[in-house]
Amino acid sequence: MYDIAAIRAQFPALAAGTAHFDGPGGTQTPLPVIEAVTNALVQPLSNRGDGTPGERNADTIVTEARQAMADLLGADPSGIVFGRSATQLAYDFSRTLAKTWSPGDEVVVTRLDHDSNIRPWIQAAAQAGATVRWADFDPATGELTPDDIRAVLSDRTRLVAVTAASNLIGTRPAIAEISRLVHQAGALLYVDGVHYTAHTLVDIERLGSDFFACSPYKFLGPHLGVLAARPALLEPLQPDKLLPSTNAVPERFELGTLPYEFLAGTRAAVDFLAGLGGLGANAERGRRERLASAFAAIEEHEDTLRAQIEKGLSAFEQITIHSRAAERTPTLLLTFDGHSTTDAYRYLAERGVHAPSGSFYALEASRRLDLGDTGGLRVGLAPYNDADDVERLLAGLADFLNS
Repeated sequence: MYDIAAIRAQFPALAAGTAHFDGPGGTQTPLPVIEAVTNALVQPLSNRGDGTPGERNADTIVTEARQAMADLLGADPSGIVFGRSATQLAYDFSRTLAKTWSPGDEVVVTRLDHDSNIRPWIQAAAQAGATVRWADFDPATGELTPDDIRAVLSDRTRLVAVTAASNLIGTRPAIAEISRLVHQAGALLYVDGVHYTAHTLVDIERLGSDFFACSPYKFLGPHLGVLAARPALLEPLQPDKLLPSTNAVPERFELGTLPYEFLAGTRAAVDFLAGLGGLGANAERGRRERLASAFAAIEEHEDTLRAQIEKGLSAFEQITIHSRAAERTPTLLLTFDGHSTTDAYRYLAERGVHAPSGSFYALEASRRLDLGDTGGLRVGLAPYNDADDVERLLAGLADFLNS
């Protein structure tokens, strides 16, 4: 069901011979996505409308992209908001939501998160006079539990911002249970799903998120940000916007002209993913059903490779693996006794293996792990990785540690 050779053949960048373990920072791009971006640009294209071919093309692209993302996330297409990045969307929504906060209100952020789901809320809280409370995680296990969130909730909590999966160590908190606690406290839940969406089929209703953000370039698409929320939740929110721009939802939150070519690529990325589970483009199967089959296959493939990596790494006493949570993505953070992770990154890169080193904007998590601002070597899997990639990684690390 999962033909890795056929899948890899769809990625022109892989022809260069590099083994890419940099997927958590952005995946490589398959041909259908590249072609969709190109086709959008070679056809007539203008601002959305229904009077000219260019207007109709633009409108169709937006409509199809909203539906594709709704299918991917289990959302309502009328609640899909596009932005330049997940960071930009977090800033936009933090400023908008902060208009409803007052001095004494509380906002919860976590030590596990990427800074894009921390700093915007801290800064917005400061502007509103609200108090920031921190939820910690256990650096020994990498776990952020519902009890960690419960400990910082109160009747003044207005919003909790938490990641669905750590981009640094892969930890997947129990978001559905956290959601129940947050809503019992009368607060809203903003979920950073950027890393999570690349590895697991999202169901925002099951997760219970009020706002869920992700980035298509982490799951084979273009550089873009997407936020999903219930349209009824978006209706009362009033973002700063230009006077002549529409006040309709979700367009109210999309500032300026949308990048139509990237939206076309986003729809193509979702369709490409939907074809990876053995159901192909069977018209009798809905996209959501095909995506469920595909992500089951992707998870099985990535878990197999992760087990291969972990077995290989267990032979090295000099390596510490900081990714230890029971539920986590196929993303490993490594450090080495007596060796710099930056040196390891450069050594591997010279041998055609890309596993970057850093804290990857998860600065609070890196510091909590006692890794300072330096972080570690991050090894992340994507749907196009294969067993040969893993063997090259393990061989490169063995040579590095023995050099």
